[in-house]
Amino acid sequence: MLRFRSLGSGSSGNATVVEATQGSRSTRLLVDCGLGLKQLGLRLARADISASQIDAIFITHEHGDHIGCARAFALRERVPVWMSAGTYAAIGSPDFDGLLQLASDGTRIELDALEIVPFTVPHDAREPLQLRCSDGDASLAILTDLGHASAHVLEQLALCNAMLLECNHDSDLLAASAYPAFLKQRVGGMHGHLCNQDAGAIAAALQHPGLRTVVAAHLSAHNNRPELARAALAMALGCAPGDIAVADPQLGTCWTAV
Repeated sequence: MLRFRSLGSGSSGNATVVEATQGSRSTRLLVDCGLGLKQLGLRLARADISASQIDAIFITHEHGDHIGCARAFALRERVPVWMSAGTYAAIGSPDFDGLLQLASDGTRIELDALEIVPFTVPHDAREPLQLRCSDGDASLAILTDLGHASAHVLEQLALCNAMLLECNHDSDLLAASAYPAFLKQRVGGMHGHLCNQDAGAIAAALQHPGLRTVVAAHLSAHNNRPELARAALAMALGCAPGDIAVADPQLGTCWTAV
């Protein structure tokens, strides 16, 4: 069985637990660690998980709301931490005391009951990677922090059963915001973040009978609203807005089976 739970998603910090269970054995991956150690511990406890139950960490890119306390957590809990060579260089190549594992586009990573396949995305980071996770029966796509969906991205996500999908901003709200022009261009650019409409287009392109769950993630606190993200995804998928969950910045989501 494969399930996931966002511990929080947004510019204030991102972290997601992915769990695969075979028999009595579970493998738990922490995707991004963009919180402080204390806050991460509190949110893991809220998900009924202790820090010692995390088997590995995967960092998608070097931005602070994603890397957060990754090194401190890995060293304290003695768990391997995966990231790209570009991400590692971008954070200054610190010492991970033998725990660092380098990830790259398309190279499968086997973590007991869980298989993950990283893939490159267009985002303004050194070598950003997003993930497809599988327990052999079902698959989850984690797709946050990208400016647009390249053909490569869509290929990697084909026939997934669930998606944690960025809906960063509403284009009209961003245009009318107090952000300076350069920041509007960065956020809305081809290597920035997805708007609701583009997220909807991705969901529609990936829709198939086995796609059961789409969760809107990484919403901007200033330039989006949960109801707008829900509406865009619901329209794209032909479902009711109530069928779309939204990852809260502080509360994340409940556990969701894939």
